[in-house]
Amino acid sequence: MNKRFTISSTVINLSFMVYCALCLIPLLVVLSISLSDEQSIFQFGYHLIPLKFSLNAYQFILNGNSPIVRAFLVTIIVTLAGTLLHLIISSLFAYSLSRNEVKYRHIVSFLVVFCLLFNGGLVPWYILLSKYLHLKDTLYVLFVPYLVSSVNVLIMRNFFKASIPESIIESARIDGSGEFHTFIKLVVPLSTPVLATIGLFTAVFLWNDWFTAALFIEDGKLYTLQFLLQSIMNNIAFLQGNALTAKAAAAQPDETARMATCIISVGPIVLAYPYLQKYFVKGLTLGAVKS
Repeated sequence: MNKRFTISSTVINLSFMVYCALCLIPLLVVLSISLSDEQSIFQFGYHLIPLKFSLNAYQFILNGNSPIVRAFLVTIIVTLAGTLLHLIISSLFAYSLSRNEVKYRHIVSFLVVFCLLFNGGLVPWYILLSKYLHLKDTLYVLFVPYLVSSVNVLIMRNFFKASIPESIIESARIDGSGEFHTFIKLVVPLSTPVLATIGLFTAVFLWNDWFTAALFIEDGKLYTLQFLLQSIMNNIAFLQGNALTAKAAAAQPDETARMATCIISVGPIVLAYPYLQKYFVKGLTLGAVKS
């Protein structure tokens, strides 16, 4: 029995190692290209280790005249503001639905589930945001439509009902604590796993979102990083802007700049993931029934 278990564990571990390698190797190749000299890429092709090390692509992208810097700042602002407001609004909404004393909470919960299954579609959504809310070509349109998510509200509601002891809420009320004070001082500290998990998922979505900018943004100063990356992948001249001469344009990095932009776009998420990974085990059991 132990021998079979050992063999099974070895096979599973090797399978995961191969899978991890398949996931990491493309990222390492992209990183290697971004750190390579442009001419070496054209002459010798792609390599896992740069044949000729160069930071020209990053210097070109991060210079003060590059639209990448502005798009990077816009994306950071949208991600931080959108994630913070999403957690505040969704958690307050979910907490109210988890309280038994709230009237009509079942009706509101039904509406939340209904919105999860059905929606008005793209055209009504576009008309609402552009014509009636006047959010088109503004920074707010990039995160305001995503301040509430039906899925996240239901997940948080189930977590509050299953993981927050009723005795804690009652003790706070006996001590004279109001609902908002109880939520801030007691519920939020106990809800770190769900808040961290939902926060990371929301941040990844906002960081990678390019479709909203493609629909509503016409001002180049409000382009997000991912939308700009889409343009760069189609035409590197968009990154270079208005080159003064054809010779100057030819001297600029092309393939390495594309890969450097990819690395810059995924860098913050890759760095943030290890700090929030410890909450994922608890986050995967959100809403589980506890005895």
